[in-house]
Amino acid sequence: MNLHEYQAKALFRAYGIPVPAGEPAKTPEKALEVAQNLGGNRWVVKAQVHSGGRGKGGGVRLAEDLETVKIHAKTMLGTPLITHQTGPKGLPIETLLIEEVRPIERELYLSVLVDRGSARILFMGSAAGGMDIEKVAEETPEKILSMTLHPAAGFQAFEARQMAEAMDLQGDQVKALENLMRAMVRLLEDKDLSQVEINPLIVTTEGQLLALDAKISVDDNALFLHPDLRGLRDLGQEDATESKAREHDLSYVTLDGTIGCMVNGAGLAMATLDVIKLHGGEPANFLDVGGGTTSAKVAEAFKLILSDHKVKVLLVNIFGGIVRCNLIAEGIISAVQDVGVMIPVIVRLEGTNAEEGRALLEASGLALTTASDLDDAAKKAVEASQ
Repeated sequence: MNLHEYQAKALFRAYGIPVPAGEPAKTPEKALEVAQNLGGNRWVVKAQVHSGGRGKGGGVRLAEDLETVKIHAKTMLGTPLITHQTGPKGLPIETLLIEEVRPIERELYLSVLVDRGSARILFMGSAAGGMDIEKVAEETPEKILSMTLHPAAGFQAFEARQMAEAMDLQGDQVKALENLMRAMVRLLEDKDLSQVEINPLIVTTEGQLLALDAKISVDDNALFLHPDLRGLRDLGQEDATESKAREHDLSYVTLDGTIGCMVNGAGLAMATLDVIKLHGGEPANFLDVGGGTTSAKVAEAFKLILSDHKVKVLLVNIFGGIVRCNLIAEGIISAVQDVGVMIPVIVRLEGTNAEEGRALLEASGLALTTASDLDDAAKKAVEASQ
């Protein structure tokens, strides 16, 4: 789960990470009020969407007077922001962050995350921060310093000094960076976060370090421990089908193809997508119904897949281990009858009671095509989609 910038900065403040003064606004009137309360004569109006590249997409705008703050708010609120990460539909702008403008001398990059490869906490930092950090990572990766923290020792002062040297920080800035990095680790661990990112981390003309942006990703598996974070979820920023799937304990990811997939087990689901691609097809989704699949889950899975109007054929690939294939077959028959499936359905069943399951499908009188194995199923699905 991702947080909005204004939500992330509220956590930053609570953990002593310096951020510019600012408040969220959901109306042009509130935006004007926030700017007046902040004082000064320059403000930045920032769209709150779960995407990078907001500045290049027109989601970050400067205002030199109060009237411009209100104009920006009027033109931005209620419209979609399209960036290289959102796709052509964009994401709705329902909240703005109005902040003071601080003078920038340099832009840095700093993040801390849970690195699954090393099974440790990993810091990444660079003196080349800002909007083009992805380009830096791709073209000049040597400009990014990575360091993993020892699980027993935790974060150490010498690691802050190494990062400060890579960022060309001097004097009091080194201690400020150490305090900031300690706070980031504490926040990551206290809230069970996947990543905390500051891009850019700026050096002001006064030499101070300031988190100009803030991104936080929360580990979904730990949300039950943090009701305060769970309440910050913005479903309007998430794929509607994926959100609905979560309600039914289904793992679903929307893709761009035309072959809908219903599979039990994440590994088998990934293999199914690979074999579809191998035979020239394009999967429309990743959908893992889990090991304890029931008829009700099968019906919900069918509804989710069919809600995508790009889907031309539905491929069901079930390996019966914990769940029996005859029960899955009954669920498929029931779902096809109840949901009113009007596209070809290819079914591959293997494992416990597979033969019985296939017999039920063939005797149903419905337009269901059985397959002998995954390769056969993928070929038939690709052919039907074309």
